[in-house]
Amino acid sequence: MATTLEYLGSELIRTAYRSPWQNGVAERWVGSCRRELLDHVIVLSESHFRRLLRDYLDYYHDDRIHDALKKETPTLRVVEPRPRGTAKVVGMPRVGGLHRRYHWQTAA
Repeated sequence: MATTLEYLGSELIRTAYRSPWQNGVAERWVGSCRRELLDHVIVLSESHFRRLLRDYLDYYHDDRIHDALKKETPTLRVVEPRPRGTAKVVGMPRVGGLHRRYHWQTAA
């Protein structure tokens, strides 16, 4: 059976014992995941946890802006221009409704 890291496509990299400066990126990601996801959800099982992490990773790379990337997403999504004066901003729920991605929708 694959470990959770292998399942999510990650690789384990060992750091020196008691060397927190070596894993600052991992600590920052774990903190973001905890604050933005796990503090708001009761995890029911390991499969539920894996699904939550998979959804959060999709949100983290596709929708969430990062200050270090000059307010861009890691996958560099395209900014949508406003199509017409009658278009409205609509939110798409992400990560089970905890977060939203906004886009333009023209009136029907």
